[in-house]
Amino acid sequence: MEDLAERFAELAPPGNTAASSADLWYWERACTRLVTVVADRTQAESGWYGHCMQVLRWFLAYNGIDEGQAEEIVENAVGGRFGSWIAPDVPVVGAVSSRFARGVGGIR
Repeated sequence: MEDLAERFAELAPPGNTAASSADLWYWERACTRLVTVVADRTQAESGWYGHCMQVLRWFLAYNGIDEGQAEEIVENAVGGRFGSWIAPDVPVVGAVSSRFARGVGGIR
């Protein structure tokens, strides 16, 4: 948990930038790094992606995004794109991260 808290602080957009007005690059980078670390720490074992989705929701909550919006953003970005016992390849992580960033950018 302490490691995640440190990562969340390092990956958050600068200052008090509103989530929807922050450059999408920050959100895409954060998603890529968080997916990568969760896959690594869990060794992409059975159901690892559920934990990954939880971590992404926590990151959004850390950045002040409503729980319902966070759930929708993460589900739209990740839903069905990762599998058990399979570490995601670079193109899949990139696609998920891009959808994640666009989801955050679409918050009103």
